[in-house]
Amino acid sequence: MAASSGFVLAGLYILVLSSQSWAAVKVNMEDRVEVSLGQRAEISCLYEMDSDPSTAIIQWFARAPGSNSARQQIYFMENLVRIPQLDSPFTGRITVEERSPGSVVLILDPVQLLDELMFICQVDGKAQGKQEGSTYLRVFRSPEIPRIEKADSGIHINEPDPSKIASCEVRNGYPLPNITWYRDLTPLQVSEGDVGVVNLVTRATNNLFTVRSDLYLKVRKEDKDAAFYCESSYFVPDGMAMTESIRINVTVHYPPTYVQLSRLSTDLVKEGDDVEMICFVDGNPSPPLTFKHNGEDVDGQMLSADQEGVLLRNVKRSDGGTYSCTALDLEALDPDSPELENSLKLQVHYLDPAVVLPEDPMVLFQGADLEATCNAVSSLKTHTVWYKDGRDVSEGHVLRLGNVSLDTSGEYRCVVTTPDLPGLRTEGSLQVLVQGQPQITDVTQEDIELSLSVNLTCVVLGYPIPSITWGSSDQEDFNGLSRDTPILGGVISTLSVKATSTQSFVCEAENEFGKDSRSVMLEPIKPETTPAPATSPSGSVTVKPPRRKVQKEGSGVIIAVLIICVLLLAILGSVLYFLYKKGKIPCGRSGKQDLTKEKSNKDAIVMEMKTDKSDEAVLLQGVNGDRKAP
Repeated sequence: MAASSGFVLAGLYILVLSSQSWAAVKVNMEDRVEVSLGQRAEISCLYEMDSDPSTAIIQWFARAPGSNSARQQIYFMENLVRIPQLDSPFTGRITVEERSPGSVVLILDPVQLLDELMFICQVDGKAQGKQEGSTYLRVFRSPEIPRIEKADSGIHINEPDPSKIASCEVRNGYPLPNITWYRDLTPLQVSEGDVGVVNLVTRATNNLFTVRSDLYLKVRKEDKDAAFYCESSYFVPDGMAMTESIRINVTVHYPPTYVQLSRLSTDLVKEGDDVEMICFVDGNPSPPLTFKHNGEDVDGQMLSADQEGVLLRNVKRSDGGTYSCTALDLEALDPDSPELENSLKLQVHYLDPAVVLPEDPMVLFQGADLEATCNAVSSLKTHTVWYKDGRDVSEGHVLRLGNVSLDTSGEYRCVVTTPDLPGLRTEGSLQVLVQGQPQITDVTQEDIELSLSVNLTCVVLGYPIPSITWGSSDQEDFNGLSRDTPILGGVISTLSVKATSTQSFVCEAENEFGKDSRSVMLEPIKPETTPAPATSPSGSVTVKPPRRKVQKEGSGVIIAVLIICVLLLAILGSVLYFLYKKGKIPCGRSGKQDLTKEKSNKDAIVMEMKTDKSDEAVLLQGVNGDRKAP
């Protein structure tokens, strides 16, 4: 009986304990909350209990990370009672909100670096017991952009130990940022005797970190073209970030290994051109250079900001030859070590003046053969073309013409060029004279309507230069003035006469081989015809038209003509009228001759409309000397 009652008591005790565990308070919190410096931080505390959650007592504590650190109460709340701890570092920045039954939130605004602590939420359910949870608040501050600074002086590749080439500084970051060095996108790893990195960390009173990193490197020649920079990596809420500095180039000093002398232009060089030659040396700093031409020193000059060379202006053929550039290595330990040298050959092309043989003038007989040469000494292949009067007549340096005539006379010009170099050109000339009887090629006259004076031109070929003689069908009325202009292989004669009447002019040329002549008929503008009486011994009447053009002599001539006409009309009026009505007026030459004899002023001649071609033939025969005009 006693044993059974003992089992009953034991079961009741276990039932009471189990009922208490079922009614215990449960608290749930985040392990970590991350926020940037100066921002708003929210730490949630979720709890569960069987009774009304609003009856629970909630207290907030803070302590530094670590199990042995003491904690400090910072907030107390029960029902409507809210009591922040007055002497805590959170005073004025802390609030607690009840978002829903069983959910409270601790708010810090703004967050400071000293807020990076463990925040503890304790829930007291009274009869249901106590339970607490914790959240670690992480605070971040992104650092400034890395600033890089390279070494002031250059670094020689022969330095035995790594040399400091640059410094990188990252300021005001939290937590501590990390610095990584790069060379051409490749991170540099610390290596003894090759790469070294020294970091210096400082923490300001505001708890922000500043990191300075110095890079030491044993430089190589290839590093002169490398780009160095540093990278800062740091934590931010929910991840990591990184920023890079600007790229820098390191000044690397190294001895020269080769020298190259080159000409900027690849075109052929001719006399008169400007030539520029550049000497490139890979040493840094650039070593002293020496320039020579065919073994003799020549002046060098700076042709660009960092290159030295030779500049030749208006070159001559004597400037051609071998040019060399020698670099002196001042750091060479052995004074007998060979110098670095490079050379090039410069050829200056030329074309001498053309030489024409035989020398002009070249005199030939008609029917002979002509052969002449035109040569010019050149450094290139030449091409020769012969021209006469602007037209090409032959190609090649030899000019050959067979069975020459008077038309062959003239100036022949040879032009010599170099097809490979169009800028070279020279030319020469040859005067050719063909002996023979004169030959008149053309006799022309000006437009008579323009003036009472007209020029007649006679072009004659022949050598020796013929003498020119002008004649007229009316020798008594021939008042012309001629002038002769010699041309190559002939002459041009110009005769200036007054166009007073229709007459024929003859140009006659003569030299020791013979003569030639040609005539031209000068016919002034035909005047208008009006009836005018005239008498002759045979009883015929000739009607002469007045002149169309105004005479230059003035009003005196006009008055004289009017007086003569009035006298003729008064004496012969009746006879003319009777004969005119009967149609018996004869048109003979005797009447014309009588009428012209009565005129006293020679300049007032009135021209007649000619219709008889036989008269012109008689006049031409008289001028040519075959027979006289009647």
